[in-house]
Amino acid sequence: MLSQRINGVFASPLERSRLALVGTLLALAAVGWALTGDRMAGMDGGPGTDLGSLGFYVTAWVVMMSAMMFPSIAPMVIVYNRIHTRLRERDRFAPIGATAVFVGGYLISWTAFGLFAYALFNLVKSLSIDSLSWDEGGKFLAGGVILAAAVYQLTPAKDVCLSKCRSPLSFLMGYWRDGYGGALQMGIAHGGWCVGCCWALMAALFAVGVMSVGWMLFVAALIATEKMLPWKEVANRSVALLLVVLGLAVAFAPERVPGLTIPSSMGMHRSMQMNGSMRDDSTKQMDR
Repeated sequence: MLSQRINGVFASPLERSRLALVGTLLALAAVGWALTGDRMAGMDGGPGTDLGSLGFYVTAWVVMMSAMMFPSIAPMVIVYNRIHTRLRERDRFAPIGATAVFVGGYLISWTAFGLFAYALFNLVKSLSIDSLSWDEGGKFLAGGVILAAAVYQLTPAKDVCLSKCRSPLSFLMGYWRDGYGGALQMGIAHGGWCVGCCWALMAALFAVGVMSVGWMLFVAALIATEKMLPWKEVANRSVALLLVVLGLAVAFAPERVPGLTIPSSMGMHRSMQMNGSMRDDSTKQMDR
């Protein structure tokens, strides 16, 4: 039985492989942050920042998700890997590299969400609705998206998804599949629950500027807080409160929000110029 296998894992002492896996995830996250900072330098145009070509966006999005999410999914990945380690010690079927496949499945779910967000974002921009420009209703739209994220924090759907993300044992017992195909399916399933948990926070990131490394760090910290702190309700409501404060500030006093690039500011124009230059260079390199 899977429950007996898992209990055996937790009865064993902390293995060196666990520390190695944690180090690997954190190292990959660090590389993701470094690459993100390099690729997005000067690209923050604030709310409504152009996302660039589909190819540029997808690669940037996957790197972003690796940087933002790997620290918070570490507990789930560790438990999954330890089960496989214990199975191999007992001469049971547990393919080498299944943990990497599991993480790959997780990223597939977030990539699918990123593609949906890209399509929706560009669809809204293509409508060229004057009332949604920053000087008209744009700041209220951005603030409203953040406030909607705060409301979602308190919904039953959020609670269910967050519970799945915070309970590796419960998730693995309910979704276990053997082999590489099973690892991929489980990774996609876990990624799906994570998307359900964090999609509103990602929408808030789009609202303040998805190409801003500073806001990425802020949202990543919120995700880690609600997934990893032992007090789920306190963490969840604290995140909701922070989002309420941020949403109101963006809507009614955006110039006083630290780190927020105002789309009509000179800083935004410089950022967009650099953005266009960097994307042109990226396109040239891809053509080669």
